[in-house]
Amino acid sequence: MPTQILSREDKADRSAVSETPEQAAQAAPPQFGRAILVAVLAAAVVSLVLLAFSWPTVTADPKDLPIAAVGDEQQIDQIAENAPDGMLDLKRVDSRAEAVQLIEEREVYGAFVLEDEPEILIAKAASPAVAQQLSGIGTQMQHSIDQQAISGLQEGTKKMQEQMQKALEAAASGQPPQGNPAGEGADPAASAMEVPQVKITDVVPLSDDDPSGAGLAIAGLPLTLGGIVGGVLTSMGIRSRRMRLVGTIVYGVVGGLALALIMQTWFGILQGSFGLNAVAIGLSIAATVGLINGFVSLIGPAGIAIGAVLTMLIGNPIASLNQPKEFLAGNWGDIGQFFVPGAAGTLLRDLSYFPDAPMALQWWVLSAWLAVGIALMLVGHVIAHKKAHAAAH
Repeated sequence: MPTQILSREDKADRSAVSETPEQAAQAAPPQFGRAILVAVLAAAVVSLVLLAFSWPTVTADPKDLPIAAVGDEQQIDQIAENAPDGMLDLKRVDSRAEAVQLIEEREVYGAFVLEDEPEILIAKAASPAVAQQLSGIGTQMQHSIDQQAISGLQEGTKKMQEQMQKALEAAASGQPPQGNPAGEGADPAASAMEVPQVKITDVVPLSDDDPSGAGLAIAGLPLTLGGIVGGVLTSMGIRSRRMRLVGTIVYGVVGGLALALIMQTWFGILQGSFGLNAVAIGLSIAATVGLINGFVSLIGPAGIAIGAVLTMLIGNPIASLNQPKEFLAGNWGDIGQFFVPGAAGTLLRDLSYFPDAPMALQWWVLSAWLAVGIALMLVGHVIAHKKAHAAAH
């Protein structure tokens, strides 16, 4: 009788056929429970991602915006009283030139120049949202000035009518008129012509290629995604921990040049020095790539998730790319500047439009994250080398 050779699949099929209904019922609950658990965890992850990205926008509240003001204390107090409660943090300066300097150094978002001709200085390149807020206050100021002018004109007209009535009564009685029938020099037409107009001046405007600032606001997202994708590809495609370091550096150089060409030369989103922008972009994506490679070198593939969470789910939502850091609740706006997305976004904005602003903090933050990634890669290399040496002996 020939011997029947069964494959592994055949054995599995026969065991499945021979399985009793009771055994199938006992095997079903664990599979069902696992399916429920995986689905619940997946929904929780999606909810967490939605919360991370929507929370900054939903809870955004303009508060403590640093704004310069030129004028006396009474005028500045009046501006503070008319603005929404807690919105402005007014800083008194002596001249318009000083206010412009503070704007160019990104110490303030704008300025009120409360002189004979009132003027509001804005900087759309710093924040289109704040520029819109200040322009709205300027509209309210102009409305208030117009109302005061109308009230003054009506009062002058009333006085003029009273003087003319007295003059007519004096003429009817044969007496000489007293005073100026026109109301002691009051000229309603002249008063109307002398109404001051609130001037809005954009000190640091956006480029014509990105007039709304939308391109610059979303520039941080491709840097974040580019860093994560580069980290995944280099960590999974390069087995040697030392060569991962080489891959991180090369990726930063090539990626920095490529993205700078796209965002500055092609789209015109970035301004200023192409070389500095390329270095900033390369350093930012290399920092993320290095961080992911560092965690992978230390703990394995699970390190990808840690690097992605730190950069995308924590750093990106509080990076203040779409709105000023003062809009975020608590100190999250300041904290976000110490993560890669926040530092990179601020650095690119300053390099493009605010060359006089201090940038040392952003350079140091990006360099520090890259250094952390390199250190983790080296530590992982040393640990792996010791394990291999111990196994060989």
